[in-house]
Amino acid sequence: MEEKPGFLCGVVEGFYGRPWSMEQRKVLFQWMQRWGLNTYLYGPKDDLKHRLLWREVYSPEEAAQLRPLVEEAASRDLQFVYALSPGQDIVFSSPCDVGLLKRKLKQVADFGCKAFAILFDDIDHSLCQADKEAFSSFAHAQVSVANEIFRFLGEPPIFLFCPTEYCNSLCSPSLAKSPYLNTVGEDLLPGITVIWTGNKVISRELSVASVMEVQAVLQRPPLVWDNLHANDYDSRRVFLGPFKGRPPGLRAHLRGLLLNPNCEFEANYISLHTLGTWHRLSAKPGQGGEVQQVTYCPEEALLLALKDWMQEMSKPLQPGRQCRPAGLKSSESDSDLKNSESAVQDPATRGSNHTSAQDNLRGGSLLPAGIPKDKGQGEQELVVAPRSEDRGLRLSVPHGEMEGEEGEREVQDTPAGKELPLVRTQSQEKGKGGGAAVGRAPLSEEEVKLLVGLYYLPHEHGPPAQRLLQDLAWLKAHSHCVSANGKKGEPQKVEEWRLRAGRFQQDCDRIARLHGSVVNCTNRAVLYDLYPYVWDLRNTVLVTKAFVSWLDGRVLNDNYPFGSWRNCFYWCRTNASVDLLGVESEPWVFKGGLSGEFQMLLPTGTNNDLFSHPPPLFPSSRLYNIRPYQTKDKVELYRICRQLHLKTQSSPDGHQPHPDLMGDRWLGASFALCPEYSFVLEDEQGLCGCALGALDIRAFLKRSEATWLPTMREKHPRGPGATSHPAAQEALQYFHSEHPDYPDSLLYHFPSVLRLEALPEVLDTSVTRSLVTSLLSALKANGSQGVFCEVLPTDRSRLEFFTKLGFLEIFRCEAVTREEVVLGRLL
Repeated sequence: MEEKPGFLCGVVEGFYGRPWSMEQRKVLFQWMQRWGLNTYLYGPKDDLKHRLLWREVYSPEEAAQLRPLVEEAASRDLQFVYALSPGQDIVFSSPCDVGLLKRKLKQVADFGCKAFAILFDDIDHSLCQADKEAFSSFAHAQVSVANEIFRFLGEPPIFLFCPTEYCNSLCSPSLAKSPYLNTVGEDLLPGITVIWTGNKVISRELSVASVMEVQAVLQRPPLVWDNLHANDYDSRRVFLGPFKGRPPGLRAHLRGLLLNPNCEFEANYISLHTLGTWHRLSAKPGQGGEVQQVTYCPEEALLLALKDWMQEMSKPLQPGRQCRPAGLKSSESDSDLKNSESAVQDPATRGSNHTSAQDNLRGGSLLPAGIPKDKGQGEQELVVAPRSEDRGLRLSVPHGEMEGEEGEREVQDTPAGKELPLVRTQSQEKGKGGGAAVGRAPLSEEEVKLLVGLYYLPHEHGPPAQRLLQDLAWLKAHSHCVSANGKKGEPQKVEEWRLRAGRFQQDCDRIARLHGSVVNCTNRAVLYDLYPYVWDLRNTVLVTKAFVSWLDGRVLNDNYPFGSWRNCFYWCRTNASVDLLGVESEPWVFKGGLSGEFQMLLPTGTNNDLFSHPPPLFPSSRLYNIRPYQTKDKVELYRICRQLHLKTQSSPDGHQPHPDLMGDRWLGASFALCPEYSFVLEDEQGLCGCALGALDIRAFLKRSEATWLPTMREKHPRGPGATSHPAAQEALQYFHSEHPDYPDSLLYHFPSVLRLEALPEVLDTSVTRSLVTSLLSALKANGSQGVFCEVLPTDRSRLEFFTKLGFLEIFRCEAVTREEVVLGRLL
């Protein structure tokens, strides 16, 4: 038998989700060799032949990829451990199943693999009837098979066994008294190493005392399968922080430690770099060969890793770790997105998968993931397979790029006196310094530190995230200080609130700029892996920042007579903030990470479908902002509304409606009677949308009939030849007709109303979702239990948009007298 290797330290590819590509694994081996790591365990849960189809041997095509991977690891002095998970359906007493298990491992051994692992994690404890008759317990069945396989393989120096009770929290009734683990410790052959994760599946800390307790039960030093950076349980979290919470003294009591990291390959640079530092410093030979303990500082290790990661992110890598061809010019690679709008709107392009026999193999792990597939000249598609049931992500990327502009449209010749179309062309953006014209550049040191601080560790936020949460919780708890309808607050308290609000909003702006920098970063491989997380946080921050601005009631006017603020500040004071950190629970109990905690501090926090949705097909670096409506916005919003509803400035017969007609029809009443429930969306070029609401539609309509409509009838008289445009005629008809009440059956559950207007150039519907969510947060904070909107049946895009937001169809036109569909949503 070969000499037993020393301390095993390295990486487990053992997550649920799309496995890494072969190219990524080879890069991983380079990193491991550079940082002094020595072991790689192959066990991706979504490799069909690792878990679900474990009985099947690899095909010649698959073997042709796995064999070179084993050889690559050996060439870099790495231990390649092949793991198999047969526990879901194996019949332990079946000679046939055991024989198939031997055949599969023998095939891999013929590839040159000398280390193996049998995994019985995450399976049911029950035995079939045949196994119950053959074995006295579940543990005896597993141990019997593991021992037999170990002997069959010639008792290799590295043979790992993962028990079904693989952490303290899964032990029944306890670690020391677990019949299962005691059987494993007594009957498993001494040459087999047992895998352990710590006190939890994802352990915040590992102590020497706890490891010694495990060692006593298992009668051997365990190998830690460390899930500290694993993120396959939450599609909104990724962990970029350092290896932490594992004292160097653990080494003396462990067989090894393997880190099971993020699903996204590029997200693991810091975690593996700092693990290498821990491994090198955890024990150094002193005089006479004795082990010398060295202090490991996670913060110092992080600084070293950040320095190297900055260099890594400056490389012009494409998704899938492909380097840009040397002969490709920048102008050729940064192809424009002239046809991106049609690509987004065309269902044939949007849902295409280009399925082939080769693609079907990507359900396993032996074919590269994230390799672009040809879609035509100048464009390629990247498909990101979901790593959990709640994520389905597809990114169409032009020639390996995620262009900053959402889509360029042609501007047709416009006759004199007519307004330009409601889209800004790419040339206009460049002339005005828009974000779309920004070139590729590596992230700055400040941006990288911010990125790491926002996505730190499962039990701990980095400093930037901690400050954001502390400020938001404080602003919410003390928002009564700036209540426009309450008593005048103490000037000192008001000043403190506004100072902290300003700091919070500046920090939110930094996240928005970080989003744009990630979109435009040089290393597209990093963008490919991290963009969904940064995009998700950017959207949540848009809503949160808007809500903080809205809490400052004086954004309108302290003496405004029609304000309908109710119990918002009572809600803010009594609804305790959610303290998600420091709780002795597994991290998956609280979904979403920093985005999730922001979400739970908002009134609509329990409405997860408002915050969880797929990223856009064409990510944009354009900066957006959502804020409460201000009086100065009225002119521009009226212009937008006029163009959206009239399409052209004049009617065919030359009769031109009043320039305020459409704005008064769709926006005016809300601006005049309840502007506190109006939010605007703006980008670098100005306003591009708005969302309007009324808390109590009955009260709103009564006030409108009493004050607003009489004024409008005088301003817009109806008479012969007033206008011939259908939209203008409808507006005049609205002002000069009676309006029946909405039915009680509707308003009982949905007392509030909203309206959305947005420029068609805003192709990233996530920002319009955030705009609507900001308004819903304001309505919910002041007591609304439901909201409805009216949409024309012919407006299919708007119907689809609100349906995806969870608005359900309530009534059709016969219920409201107009040819509209009423959609409602409970809050």
